[in-house]
This record gives sequence, C-alpha cells and structure tokens, in this order.
Amino acid sequence: MTVTSRAAAGALQGVPATGRRRKLAVNRLRAHPHLDATVVDRFLARHEVPIVEGATCTFLFRGEADEVRVRHRVLGLPDIRLRRLAGTDLWYAAVELPEGSRVEYQLENRRGEHWERFNDPLNPRLARSPVGSSSVCHASGYVVPDWTREDADARPGELVAVSVPSQALRRQVHARLYLPARFRRTARYRLLVVHDGSDYLEYSSMKTVLDNLVHRLDVAETCVVFLDPGDRLREYANSSAHARFLHAELLPWLESELPLLPGPSGRCLMGASFGAVAALSAAVRAPHTFGALLLQSGSFVFTDIGTDHGGGPAFDPVVRFVNRFRARPRRVADRVFLSCGIYEPLITPNRSMATVLRQTGVDVHYLEMRDGHNWENWRNQLRDALSWVFPGPQKFVYE
Repeated sequence: MTVTSRAAAGALQGVPATGRRRKLAVNRLRAHPHLDATVVDRFLARHEVPIVEGATCTFLFRGEADEVRVRHRVLGLPDIRLRRLAGTDLWYAAVELPEGSRVEYQLENRRGEHWERFNDPLNPRLARSPVGSSSVCHASGYVVPDWTREDADARPGELVAVSVPSQALRRQVHARLYLPARFRRTARYRLLVVHDGSDYLEYSSMKTVLDNLVHRLDVAETCVVFLDPGDRLREYANSSAHARFLHAELLPWLESELPLLPGPSGRCLMGASFGAVAALSAAVRAPHTFGALLLQSGSFVFTDIGTDHGGGPAFDPVVRFVNRFRARPRRVADRVFLSCGIYEPLITPNRSMATVLRQTGVDVHYLEMRDGHNWENWRNQLRDALSWVFPGPQKFVYE
C-alpha cells in the first residue's frame, strides 16, 4: 500500500480540531484551568514523546524560541511547525502518521536570526548512521523486530578480519568474514557478499540478525563477507575495477579459503543505496556469477524520463548506467530481492526498476516499508530478504 504525496502531506499537517482531536493528551493539557510550569512538568513525566494516540503523533519541545519545526525525511511533506502553548514554554504539533510508520527526525528552532538543529531532548529513542544520529518516532503499530535484538539462546557466529589483495582496485581490501556458529570444514555453505559491510554491522546489527535468523531456522547457514569501499562514490558507481575485484579476485580467494557450495545458485551479492548500484552493475558486467541479488533502496536514478536527476556529479555515472540498463535490460541473475522505503525519494526509481527486472524474466521479490532511507529500515527488511534468498529448514517446513 502506498501513500501519495498529496495524501501524506495532508496527514502530516495539523490535525483539524474535531471531537476526536479534543481527546488528545495535549488538548486536555491546553484545557487545564491552572496551567503553569508544574503542570507541564507532570504532563511530560507521564508521557513518552512523541505522544502516540492512535493515528496521531504529538511532537513536543520545551524551551524559549521564536519558531520551532520538526525536520523529517518524508518525501513530499512540508516541515511540521510547532505552536506554543499559551502561558508556557511548551511547543506542540499533532500530526497523523499511517499505521506502522517509522520516521527519523530532528527539531529546529529559531531565536532571532539564529537557527539551531538538534535531536529531540524529550525523546530518548535515537537512530545512528555514518553521518550522525537522529530522533525516531514510532507510530502506532510499529514494533522493533525481536530478531534484531541479542538472543541468549542463539549461538553466536564468528567475525574474522581478513585482507584480500586487489590489483583491480590497487589496494588491500579489508573485510570481515562471518562464519555461522556451527561452521565446519566438512560442510558446504552459501555465500553472501555485502557492500558497506561495516555500516551493516554497526548500524543494522547484521551479525545479531544473522545469529538469530540462523538459530531460528529462518535462514540457511551462510558465510558472509562484509566489504568496505575505498573511495565509495567512485568504486560503487558502476566501476569496472570494482566488478573485476568481485568476480576475478574476491570469489577465487573465498573459494580457496572456505568450503562453499559450487556455482551461482549458492551466491548472493548485496548492497543498499550506492551499494545496491555496485551490486547490480557488477552483475551486469558478469551475468550469473551470483545467482541472487539483494538490493535495498538502490540509488537507481535515471533520466530517460526527464533530464535533471538532481543528484549532482557523483550520480552522473550511475545515471548513465541505469539509463543503459533500462534501455536494454537483460537477465543477470535468477532472483532479485528489491526493497525501498515509501517515505524516501528513491521510491519511484525502485518501483520502476522492479518492473524492468521482471521484464527480463528474473524472479523478483519487491518489498516496501513505511520508513525512509536509513540503516534501521534496511535492518528491518533483513528477515524477509535473507529468508527468501537463502531459506532455512523452517521455510521449507511451512511453505
């Protein structure tokens, strides 16, 4: 199910003062006959912020300011302006969010000519990324998946630091290798190669997720290589050198070091954002080397419709690659898991890419989440993605 910009914009702007609105906690506070700082203190002590009441989420800020806004990352929606509660230093805005939404945001306030942006001091819930942290609003119905948290019953796999020499990239490629808990040399394992590996481990809890999903028999025992780029914008933007490294250097090295299943059916190449471009472009350069691709929120920007991609010079090689692929699509793997958050600007390109890939005869599993372009969104898709690409015994029992 999707949300159009017009409909979503209406949802995130102020909620009309209907009878339902008057029942909100902030409206009960507004009606208090003796509203003062002590009453506000008690109100904040009783409620988590943002206050979630059905479809309505109330954002709050306490402090002196001339203007306060919520800066979010939801496609097509204006920033949310807070109103000051008369006679207090409490600011508020009540907005509606669809069931199951997760939104990362920051507050921004103005005093005179000075603007300041910061995480919500009333909300302890934070999401981290390579560029910093943000506050998080969990709308009604959103639940952090239990398989993303450490499980004492799940035997931990092992992370081993490795280094692979690369003539193609002219550097040592440092990576971490995940070996499942019961790894043994006499078995044969599937292989997952992950772009932006340290970020997946740090911000998407991917080792914990792997431990849990293997333990729960949702995902087959798999060896996983977490790669890190050198110059990310160059190596991941349809780089022939990066593709040569994957196919001609990394795979032979891994096959010499690990007991892997032979052939492409046991291999998957994975990435998010620019990393998804790197995975698809490498597959185009050497089709069917990997039997499956796992592409999350791919930066599949194109200009065969329109001329301005809006991404700046770093996206120019990506646009040329995607334009060529869309003009002459071909089957480069047997299966592709493709996903995107409906609140991110890349939702239209990813929906279009799902259609293009299906036209080549690829088995495409496409998933949308009520979230944005961030690492926790990609984390929350991992069970669906990995259990579809490399299903464990549990999947075969029930399907």
